[in-house]
Amino acid sequence: MARHVLLVDDDALLRRSLSFNLEKAGYRVSTAGNAEDALVLARRDAPDLVLLDIGLPGMDGLDALRHFQEDMSTPVICLTARRRELDQVLGLELGADDYVTKPFDLDVLLARMKAVLRRSGRAAATPEPASLVVGDLAVDPLAHTVTVKGGSVDLSPREFDLLYALALEAGRVVSTDDLLARVWGAEYVGESQVVYVHIRWLRQKLEEDPNHPRRIVTVRGVGYKLETQEAQA
Repeated sequence: MARHVLLVDDDALLRRSLSFNLEKAGYRVSTAGNAEDALVLARRDAPDLVLLDIGLPGMDGLDALRHFQEDMSTPVICLTARRRELDQVLGLELGADDYVTKPFDLDVLLARMKAVLRRSGRAAATPEPASLVVGDLAVDPLAHTVTVKGGSVDLSPREFDLLYALALEAGRVVSTDDLLARVWGAEYVGESQVVYVHIRWLRQKLEEDPNHPRRIVTVRGVGYKLETQEAQA
């Protein structure tokens, strides 16, 4: 099962490139551009490991580290462009599990991540994501399968992640920006067209009448809600 990594950095280009490489390496990646968004995401979808930039806007990375350490006991690798030894000492004293200075070699970072996950026990002991059943719809994140009325539905990885995000909140409205942050990363917030397109594709595969959707419902001006459709006897 893919480990969940939360990448927190205010450099949008780094977030995109590093998250792409981490996903290629087999990790599930969420991203945030500041500590406040990262803490919200972590409370909603607990990461196995946080890659945390020290020099963040708003709440400083070292303050965020305290929250990850004290509130969530989440392993943290600090990232920083600053080379002062004081930063390293402060980060490690506050509970960071490791420290990497930018620019870093990807292979070195991956090795550090594996070591931290192994030491923390998260590599083997993290609870597996649960299969979700919403009426006649079943989503299995481990097998990466979706069935409707017992029949298999073929989804792209992004479509699957979007459906799973909606299924986690079945019956509740999820805002467009929230879906962007969860599925695409915080740097996409505001690019609502991305969600519109993928919702349309999901409806074409899941709805009996995509032009009059009953399963994935639009709540105008707010977001989307996955409604239960019971199987017919």
